[in-house]
Amino acid sequence: MWLDRLAGAQPPGTGTSTPQPASRPYSPLPRRTSSNLSPYVTSQRAGHSPRASSVSLVSTDSSVSLLASSRKPNGSALKQSSLADDGEDPLKTLEKLLSSLSSDQDDDQDDPTVIAESDMDFEPDFGGLSLKEFAALELPESTTLGTRPPQAVDQYEKDKSKFEDLHRSITACDDVLNSVETNLTSFRNDLAAVSADIESLQTRSTALNRRLENRKAVEKALGPLVEELSVPPDTITKITEGHIDEQWLKVLAEVDKRNALYQKKLSSSQQNKASEDLGPLLEKLTLKAIERIRDFLVTQIKSMRSPHINAQIIQQQNFLRFKDLFAFLHKHHATLAGEISQAYMNTMRWYYLNQFGRYEKALAKLKLHVLDKNDVLGHEEVQRKATVLSSSRVVTTPRDAFGLGRRMDVLKSKNQPALPSYLAEEDQTAHYLEVPFRNFNLALIDNASAEYNFLANFFTPAISLAAVSKNFSYIFEPTFELGQTLSKSLVGDTFDALGLLLCIRLNQHFAFELQRRRIPTLDGYVNATNMLLWPRLQVIMDRHCESVRQLTNAVSAKAARSAADQAKLSAAPHVITQRFGQLLQGFLTLSTEAGDDEPVALSLTRLRSEVEMFLTRNSQSFGDKRKSQRFLYNNFSLILTIIGDIDGKLAAEQQKHFEQLKASYQE
Repeated sequence: MWLDRLAGAQPPGTGTSTPQPASRPYSPLPRRTSSNLSPYVTSQRAGHSPRASSVSLVSTDSSVSLLASSRKPNGSALKQSSLADDGEDPLKTLEKLLSSLSSDQDDDQDDPTVIAESDMDFEPDFGGLSLKEFAALELPESTTLGTRPPQAVDQYEKDKSKFEDLHRSITACDDVLNSVETNLTSFRNDLAAVSADIESLQTRSTALNRRLENRKAVEKALGPLVEELSVPPDTITKITEGHIDEQWLKVLAEVDKRNALYQKKLSSSQQNKASEDLGPLLEKLTLKAIERIRDFLVTQIKSMRSPHINAQIIQQQNFLRFKDLFAFLHKHHATLAGEISQAYMNTMRWYYLNQFGRYEKALAKLKLHVLDKNDVLGHEEVQRKATVLSSSRVVTTPRDAFGLGRRMDVLKSKNQPALPSYLAEEDQTAHYLEVPFRNFNLALIDNASAEYNFLANFFTPAISLAAVSKNFSYIFEPTFELGQTLSKSLVGDTFDALGLLLCIRLNQHFAFELQRRRIPTLDGYVNATNMLLWPRLQVIMDRHCESVRQLTNAVSAKAARSAADQAKLSAAPHVITQRFGQLLQGFLTLSTEAGDDEPVALSLTRLRSEVEMFLTRNSQSFGDKRKSQRFLYNNFSLILTIIGDIDGKLAAEQQKHFEQLKASYQE
């Protein structure tokens, strides 16, 4: 009956299929397309399609190989015989299948490719042909199991291209993954190598840190000793060949420090081989530094002898800037330092004498008002002519020999500098004696102060301040003599009492300024100038008193007058009163801050007494007591009016005295 079932199977490709019995599913085992039909290649009944898609898939060689490679044998003789017996007779094949059916029934009951017991009732229809004939029958290609319709082939071709693209994509992905795997493997190896290097570096770093700490400890312990026993090559090069500047001074200080340490170690008997080698080197280096310092200072001293040079600029820029050079020179070679100091003093002695000599000659060309012995209180007005002195100084007659006027401005111009020499040579204005006195002494005070400050800053602490003062006196000795000579020439023959008192006040201001500047070395010059001025002022005051006394004696000798002469007398203030009032006003104005120890008060008291005596004698000439008292009242009132607005202790005393006189003669 199973033969009839196989015979009644519809060939593939008819488009119809008959459903299989429920007890046995359609077997998807491969069927051969050759003329030798296997028991599995049977014509199916109409309307039954035993899984056409499965048949079409297994009909090609690639499908057969796919199924053959994907399925594993499960012990069924039916499955193995269908792949191995291509050339056997179909009847023999059927016999083998039947003989193995009973033994494999239990194992393959669920396998759709194994013939089950229910298949025995199947009666195939071979169309009246025996099985052998039917097996020998050749089927047309259109009915062969495994052929496909044209649309299935096209679909397959399309699917094939997709599968090929998929295959290529998978292959490319495999290549990329292989590359990634290779890179990751290489990265892992590199990472391992880097990790090993890091461990090695950590080990080396630990070792280096340990060595560094050890070296620091050794350096801390041996560093000072090495510094003491060595001289850097840069230091030697700078000292021997470098330009002398601030850096050179630093190197020189370092050499001096090392030399001091060496001498200290030498004195303490802590000698070693390194110290013995260092000693000659430091000695040679010190000698070379001394040589260079000597050449530098000598060059600067020579430059001060150049014409029209400003010595103070050289002092500030080249001496004070490198004042440590002289200290080093004096420390290591005192004899040479003394010679350099003497050369400087000789140069500056010549410099100041030359400069102030030229300045004194320029001031000598100023025109001065001359007040001689005729310019006293008791001298009558006479015609005077201008004369020319031997010094080519033009002198003129003063307009007012007893009035102070604007001459007081010379004391108020404290911040005004001295008159330059070229302006003094070109000035055609007539001046009083205090003008050249102030300019020369102001210039001298300023230059002397600057020079003393320089000497104190440059030569100390190498030499003491006492030695500095001695050197200063040596430098300015001829210049001070020149100043004394100028003062003598100005006040020696003058009778200008106000001019002398102005010079005294100027000299006092110079003394106060020197005290403020703390320059004690000019006290001798200031005192010497005072010794010239005060005695001459006393001489002039005595001359004024004498002239008034002579005038008084002359009036008393003419006591007897006629009635006509008495009628000509006037009660108006006398010209001597006018002169005395102006002179007194000038003295009191210049003495607002004067002390009680000055001789000005005594001199004014003497002169005032002579004037009062003269006025009293003149009042007696009137013969009338009332006119005599009016005359005295008018004269004392004029004096009080002139000095009434002056401040100061001395002025207050004089004002009180004349107020009493005025009140006593008031009607």
